[in-house]
Amino acid sequence: MESSTSEDTGDDYYLELSADPIRFESVSFLTNVFFDDSNKQVFAVRSGGVTGVLVKGPNQNLSFRMEDKGPVISIKFSPDMNILAIQRTNTSVEFVNYLPTRELDSVEYSQSCKGKNASILGFVWTHGNEILLVTDHGVELFQVTPEKRTVKALKSLSLGVNWFVFCPQSYLVLLSSGTIGNQMQALHITPGNLHKLTKFEMEATATKPGKLAVSERDVALAVLYDIPCIIVLRHQQGASRSNATTFVYVYTVHKMMTIKRSHILKLDMSGRFAINVVDNLIIVHHQASKTSMIFDIMLPGVSDGTVIYHTSVAVPKPIKPYNLKVPGATLSEHIFQPCQLYSPNWVVFQPNIVIDAKLGCLWYIELRLDALVKVIRDKILLVEFLMQRKDAKQILIQVLQSFMTQMPVSLMEMPTIFDKLNSVYRSHLENEIQSQMGTPLQSNTKSVATTLENLKHKLLIDQSDIYTHILSKFSEGTIEPKMVVWVLLEYIRSLAEHGIPVQHYLHELVITTLVHRKAYYQLHQLLQYHVVADSKPLACLLLSLENLYPAAHQLALDMLKRLGNAHEEIIEVLLSKGHILPALSFFRYVRSVGMADEISARKFLEAGKASNDPILFHSVFKFFEQRNVRLHNTTAFTRGEHCQPYVQHFKYLFRETDNGCNSDTNSNVSTVST
Repeated sequence: MESSTSEDTGDDYYLELSADPIRFESVSFLTNVFFDDSNKQVFAVRSGGVTGVLVKGPNQNLSFRMEDKGPVISIKFSPDMNILAIQRTNTSVEFVNYLPTRELDSVEYSQSCKGKNASILGFVWTHGNEILLVTDHGVELFQVTPEKRTVKALKSLSLGVNWFVFCPQSYLVLLSSGTIGNQMQALHITPGNLHKLTKFEMEATATKPGKLAVSERDVALAVLYDIPCIIVLRHQQGASRSNATTFVYVYTVHKMMTIKRSHILKLDMSGRFAINVVDNLIIVHHQASKTSMIFDIMLPGVSDGTVIYHTSVAVPKPIKPYNLKVPGATLSEHIFQPCQLYSPNWVVFQPNIVIDAKLGCLWYIELRLDALVKVIRDKILLVEFLMQRKDAKQILIQVLQSFMTQMPVSLMEMPTIFDKLNSVYRSHLENEIQSQMGTPLQSNTKSVATTLENLKHKLLIDQSDIYTHILSKFSEGTIEPKMVVWVLLEYIRSLAEHGIPVQHYLHELVITTLVHRKAYYQLHQLLQYHVVADSKPLACLLLSLENLYPAAHQLALDMLKRLGNAHEEIIEVLLSKGHILPALSFFRYVRSVGMADEISARKFLEAGKASNDPILFHSVFKFFEQRNVRLHNTTAFTRGEHCQPYVQHFKYLFRETDNGCNSDTNSNVSTVST
């Protein structure tokens, strides 16, 4: 690692600079530094390029030489790194092919702007080898063909332009026009074409003569939650200079057609600011206080019917202190030197880049979610915030775990938190069903499902996550037993209200928890009023709890009977308890639904033999002989039923003819076979 951050692990700094900055040759009398925010590359041009051009980027570390044909105004590589564009004058851009041998071609070709008396304000590479020249008279789109060293005009638009901002993520260009600079024209660039969006005006405040109402440095283009946005710092003067304050206006671009101001961020500060975007969050840096604020436009705010007002998610905090590794007294020695944060030499680029040209460092602003957890006090707000962060699932689960240990302090918030988690959970299920069936699923739940457009920005916490990481941990004694039941039932309530089928392991946990607490009356009520859904696994669980709670046996039988498809299980239960004649009597009901013929005779005969009651065994044996006659016209059992041992046992018990049996036995057989 080239750099080191503060070793203080107990801090609550929620922003930090990337550990390994991109190092480049700093600005000097001989070296000019340029930054291409599309390719995220820093160009250090020494002596006009004669003594070399160094290019540093996330995946590049290049060096080459070029002829000194005058001071360089701007320099950028095409997206595929095959063409280098260099602007040295206000009227043209030169092109030179970058060869596979990692050197420049010896032949340059150029393109002048078409507009008469026009001056180039800047240029950007767009799709492939297409380049957009922005002049004070409009924009011009060209196609560059490196093989032929030619440039072809594609599209142009005439418009008085004061300045422009480009977003390489959305291919959106914002042009400032008008005499005071508050008229905005946005263009969406597609391959070979320019598309005008609805023109709009920004509010104009009192400005000095010759000064634009909106300056380029106060505007940033970004993509928030996949929606292109225009972020603008607006300085508003109060009654006195000390009362001056600043707001951030967020304009959202709808379907690349219309632009509407939708959010206002309240800074409650004045002075110089800079804006970054990290993980769909707007980061506002304040130079005077050396602090930064975080805003999330997806969190609830205060709406006036037109725009939504937001405050910072957390109190303003400085970026985490940073130590930069610098050479020591010897070649092998290095020392760590504290780096000045919020330096006047800092230049901010989108989305999350900070460059200090004098130090020769490029950093990425990064979030420290573990620290944010400490400073966001509102539990519901914290959960909503984390649900919208990338790769925050583990931290969110840890937060939920901590809430459980704070019971009953978290008692009031948990129902709302469960509802927010399950609203997203429900939307994921709907999306999954829709993708499988190809048709939308109509939701009849109370909650309003999260729109599918925003769904991918929401973390999914499903029943398995809650059970594995939270509910199943209750046995470790971190929460009072009565709170355990409350949390379990509250989560099940939320699932049910969102129309999400409750997995059986949650109901099992409710039952076992109540039994361990000896809360049998409460368990009885939950089952009686069907708060816990009927299922075969739960019935089996109740049967296993009979030693702890004898009434569980009958509760299990009642549950199996309500299910309507557990006839064989009911018979198994009755036989296991030695209730053979009641099991045979149950055949009345089973026969009425047409399933008596599927019941195994062997299980009954085995139970009858185990009873050591010859008369009972005789009743069972004769019952199934009658069934055999009805089904097969013979008293014999089929080979597949494996009943031969019981036939032999019958013969052993009753060596004489069956006519000698007493009337009580015949009465029993008659009773169970009707």
